[in-house]
This record gives sequence, C-alpha cells and structure tokens, in this order.
Amino acid sequence: MISLSDLKRRIDRGELSPDAALTQSLEAIEAQEKTIGAFVHRAKAPRAAAQGPLRGIAVGIKDIIDTSDLPTEMGSPIYRGWQPRADASVVMMLKRAGATIVGKTTTTAFAALDPTATLNPRNRGHTPGGSSAGSAAAVGAGMIPLAVGTQTGGSVIRPATFCGVAAIKPSYRLLPTVGVKCYSWTLDTVGLFAAGVDDLALALSAITGRPELAEHHFTKPLRIGVVTQDFAGPVEAASDAALRIAASAAERAGAAVRVLKLPDIFAEAWQIHPIIQDSEAHRALAWEYAAHHDEIAPKLRAKMDETAGIAPSAYQEALGITARARAAEAEAFADVDVMLTYSAPGAAPKGLASTGDPRLNRLWTLLGVPCVNVPADVADGGLPVGVQIVARFGEDATALAAARFLENALRSFR
Repeated sequence: MISLSDLKRRIDRGELSPDAALTQSLEAIEAQEKTIGAFVHRAKAPRAAAQGPLRGIAVGIKDIIDTSDLPTEMGSPIYRGWQPRADASVVMMLKRAGATIVGKTTTTAFAALDPTATLNPRNRGHTPGGSSAGSAAAVGAGMIPLAVGTQTGGSVIRPATFCGVAAIKPSYRLLPTVGVKCYSWTLDTVGLFAAGVDDLALALSAITGRPELAEHHFTKPLRIGVVTQDFAGPVEAASDAALRIAASAAERAGAAVRVLKLPDIFAEAWQIHPIIQDSEAHRALAWEYAAHHDEIAPKLRAKMDETAGIAPSAYQEALGITARARAAEAEAFADVDVMLTYSAPGAAPKGLASTGDPRLNRLWTLLGVPCVNVPADVADGGLPVGVQIVARFGEDATALAAARFLENALRSFR
C-alpha cells in the first residue's frame, strides 16, 4: 500500500516532488484498476497542487459525493451521466489542503445493499464490503494513499477490515455531509481510508485544520475496555481471534485492559438503528422511489418495499431511545479512555453476492462516536480481520492516538 505519511514526509523534505508523488499513484491505478475495478470515473490528466499539506496526495471520492468536474452517479442508472455544478464540502476541504482528486470510487446503489463489481484486493474471490467498496479496495490494492467513503450502518469500518486497511468513521459531522447523497440524515457520516493510522491522522488533521488530530499522545497508561456486543449476536472464530490478539498486544505494550459491560440502553439503541435508517431513507429517496421505482437496485427496492409502512410513532420512539443512549455515553466511558471491539462478524464473505454484515458497526454509527479500524490478524485465504477502537463523541484525537498505540503494539506482538 502507499503510505500517505511517507509521501508527505518526503515531499516536505524536498526529496520527492508533488508531481512525482501523484505519478506514483496514477501508475499504480493503471497497473491495478483493470483487475480490481475500484473506480467508476477517473480524472483526465490530474495535476498536483504546488501548495498545501496534502499536495501530491491522490484521493478517490466515493460516488455518492458531488464533484464539479466528474460525474456523480450514486451507483444507480437513475443518475447515469449526472454532473453536479459544485463540489461537496468535503471535496473542497481536500482541494484546499492541496489534495488531487483522481477519480470516483464505486459505491453500492445509493450506498445501500446491492454489491458493486469491485473485487477484494486481498482475495479476489471475496467481497471488498460495502457500500464504500471502491474506496477501501483502491487503498488496499496500493493504488492511492487516501480515499473518502461514508457510513450509515457499517460502510467505512466493514470494507476497511475486509480489505486490510486503516479507516476512521469520525465523530458525527466532523466532516460535513453537504453535497453527499443523503440516505439517513441522523446517521450518514463521511470517513477516510488509508494504509495506516498515521496516514488517517495526518489526512484528517489537514482536511479539518485541527493539528491535535495528528499530535495527540497519552501521558498516562491507556485504559481500554473490551466490548463484545453480545446483543448483536455471535461472531466467527476469525473475529474472536483478532480481538484476543489485539487485547493481548495492547496489554503487553502497557495498556490497562479489561472487559467492559455496556449500559442496557445500548442494546435497545442497537435494535432501533434500522428503524431510523429505513424511515429516513424513504424520505431521502422519496423522488427516486416514486418516479423510478423499477430502476432502483433490486435489494434496495425490496428493502424499501418491505419498510414502506414504518409508523411515524415508531420512528419518533426510536429517536427517543437514541437520545437516551447518547446521554449514557459518559457512563459507558467512565473508567476507560477507549473501547476495543470487533470490526465485523468475520473475514470477508466469499463471493460478491453480499457485502457483509454491519451489525457490529451500527450502534457506534447511531451514537455518532469516532471509530478507527486497525488490521489485527489474517484468516484463511489471506483475508485480513480488523478490530475497531471507539472513543467518546468529539474525541477523535483520542481515538486516533489509541489506534496508533494498538497498531504499534500489534506490530511488536507479531
């Protein structure tokens, strides 16, 4: 994979020009794209910026995010050839930081259920995950050092663990969703994919102008609470092994690690996530559902048909449970700095019929807290398995610092 932090270091020292750094990614795309299929549109003759902390850094943008110079088709024939007039806010933030947008990455239709044709770069017989399939696969295949995705259920963390890359789903609205096709305004969150945690921290810091995101360090031993999310159902042996390895590595590196019980309200919140997601999707996609029903991708169309009767009272009750769960966050984190939990129920499923199960991600998306995927183990078939670090809302710097600690601990542990 291409290390953003290494490229940035060499560019800042004058050892590598921004143009040469960009060329490295463009050549990697040429070499890998025909096999992986991570992009739906590629920029013509992209050029590196001369200024900015991310100059020379090639970025892929998930194709539900507006770009003024590339189509935004949202994985759907309904929007084939659609060309926005303006960039989404997060795209402008990237450009102002000096990054170069090299293409639009594949997405499931409207970032929902129907798989893309993108292949997993670690094992092409298995799914790369969804809905940010192209972004995760492009980074995992070593094409680009940075990609942008979104998460409504588990669409940043899950494809990251399947493709063996680092990723952050930041605190809700740290990265703006203006210009991003909405599925659920309560849940939709813009996130990042990169080769390692340092890369994520540097990128998020540069995009937001918040240096603390890349500079935070712990002055006391890190306190980690291991969370198994039993209410979400059992996991496969590969995920159990990854969590055990990560906990052991962290403890050996000096962290205080203990099993943590979540407040009961969190189990309730986990159960009602789909009510909020599906209810808001019906309003966010109301025009498409009414005017282009038969053109909506099959799995999404079936889901929308099935959930068309969600009562407003059920939605309102779900919002109330969400509010109580978010209020219980302080209690949950009272004795720990971060939580450590599964990123997915197992390694990437075989075939492309399914993008995998988001059930171990959706609680954290609902709570709006920052999550970072850290690759922790390798299962059969060379398939990576990750774990996620979860921090309090707004403490993205803590999440990144803890993920960096864990990443280093795992490196030493191996």
